[in-house]
Amino acid sequence: MEAHLLEWVNLAIRWLHIIAGIAWIGSSFFFMWLDSHLEPGETPKEDIEGELWMVHSGGFYQVEKFKVAPTKMPKTLHWFKWEAAVTWISGISLLLVAFYLTGRGVFLIDGSSPVSAPIAMGIGIATLVVGWLVYDGIYRSPLGKTGNLAAAISFVLLVVAAYFLSEIFSGRAAYIHVGALMGTIMAFNVWAVIIPSQQNLVNATLAGKPRDLSMGPKAKQRSVHNNYMTLPVIFIMVSGHYPSTFGHEMNWLVLIGLAIVGATTRHYFNLRNAGAGFKGWTWGVSVAGMAALIVYTAPAMLQGEADDAPRVTYAQIQPIVAERCTVCHSATPTQAGFSVAPLGVVFDQPQDIQAMADRIKVLSVTTQAMPLGNLTSMTEEERRLVGNWIDAGAKIEQ
Repeated sequence: MEAHLLEWVNLAIRWLHIIAGIAWIGSSFFFMWLDSHLEPGETPKEDIEGELWMVHSGGFYQVEKFKVAPTKMPKTLHWFKWEAAVTWISGISLLLVAFYLTGRGVFLIDGSSPVSAPIAMGIGIATLVVGWLVYDGIYRSPLGKTGNLAAAISFVLLVVAAYFLSEIFSGRAAYIHVGALMGTIMAFNVWAVIIPSQQNLVNATLAGKPRDLSMGPKAKQRSVHNNYMTLPVIFIMVSGHYPSTFGHEMNWLVLIGLAIVGATTRHYFNLRNAGAGFKGWTWGVSVAGMAALIVYTAPAMLQGEADDAPRVTYAQIQPIVAERCTVCHSATPTQAGFSVAPLGVVFDQPQDIQAMADRIKVLSVTTQAMPLGNLTSMTEEERRLVGNWIDAGAKIEQ
């Protein structure tokens, strides 16, 4: 019953997380696009930065952006903040349920981890807290005004964090924690910098006091940071489906490569929306980066694996699958935390194993992403035997 309830809690939180994330990221994309398309009005106004006409769903819209804030606040002012809060709260809840509570942290670490699950949990939480404090400290300090230098330092620190977490957690958990770190920075950018800046302008206007014009650029800076982190974070949200990334022996480097691809892709759209000149280099970086990652993560077979591997029979690998895999991948899983087989994949019959042979090779031999956290202690020799059986045609005849 506990496993069943955790599964439904996981489903509900994940659904909420995706919905809130779509709303938050969508508003980020929209406002970056809107800012870059503002034009002077036909009759320019001193306090208006620009205006924009749009048509959607059969209706016409006119938007004006004030240089600072209106001299008089409207009766109703719409804020875009709860999307960030719900996305972050649901994301942290999902992290707790999927990695900390399910199996009591058994998916959080693997056999190579130097720490226990409880210590890993503490490291995970500390990473989010320290990560935000360091990032925020950089951009509140004079260094934050240096632009590219501060961005370069932040990127290097992200690389260090990705490497460190990959040494502590399982590949999948390491990716999720990097995503949680970036998501925490994004959410706190909204609630600790952007919203307070906007609220101060509103309060000053309502009180008839001078407005602090320096707060707008600070909020804009954090908003731009959030915009560039969106695509890397979206990848991390779905990364659990792609073991060639998190299961690679240099998974942290693959993650950083994909983050660069995502950021340069986002930069292309920002340049395009702003009407910038030559921007083809961004696509060049993104395409070349993806091509390099595909080659770098290619299975050994695609890199010239030998064809003279010794013949292995189904009778040799069946006990391995039964002992190492079917505790989860069975019509009646025995592993704590699973009420049904993950993704509905079962290995109860020879034909089931044969049908999934190629996938088994990728997950259990090439990337070694399965068993999850190597819960069942699958050995290197067992992985080699399974790989050789699959390479020989995955035959199940006795």
